[in-house]
Parts: sequence; C-alpha cells; structure tokens
Amino acid sequence: MINESVGYLYIDAVLALVPLAKFYPSDDGTYENIEWVDERTQPTAKAVADKLAELKTTEGLYYVRKQRDILIAETDWVSGEDVPQVLKDKWYDYRQALRDITKTYTSLEDVVWPTPPS
Repeated sequence: MINESVGYLYIDAVLALVPLAKFYPSDDGTYENIEWVDERTQPTAKAVADKLAELKTTEGLYYVRKQRDILIAETDWVSGEDVPQVLKDKWYDYRQALRDITKTYTSLEDVVWPTPPS
C-alpha cells in the first residue's frame, strides 16, 4: 500500500516481489541493510530497484483514482431507488466521465475534472 506522505518505498517493492516477506527494515532506510528472516529467497537489490521504479510509474494513477472515488461517492445519492429517472439521467454523463478519467490521465496535476450538472 502506498504511503501517501512519501510515496512508494523499497519496503513496498520487497512486499510486491515476496508477498508477506519477513524482514526487519534497515535503520538507515536502505534496502541493502535490511535483515532478511524469511525462508524464501531474498530479492536482489536490482530486482527491488526495478520493482520500485515500476510502482512509482503508477503512483500518479493511484492519486487520480483516490480523488475520483471521492467525487463519485459524493454523487452516490443519484443511484438511490427514490431518485427520479430524469435526475439520474442528468447525472449519468458526469458519473461516467469520472469512471473513465483513468483512461485519459495518469497524474493528478494533469487531470481536467468534469463539471457536475447544475
């Protein structure tokens, strides 16, 4: 899981490579100085660096999805059974545009958010 205050760390990469790996993080924050106590093979520093780079390329998309989910949640009332169809239709395009936002944008800074209906 991404640490929202600092982004992905080497620990995230290790856990992506060896799910539920058992190790003690290093005091200096580097992968090279961890204490590996897992019975499985420890990933190489290169494998961890490569996985970390891969995770970081998707980091922006994580934040786009998070903001998108908040905006969709704010409109969930539209899908209630007691909401008239004409109102549901009015909000449909906006909600669909929010669902599709990750097909176009990968960075929160670049997103042009759709405008909710008035």
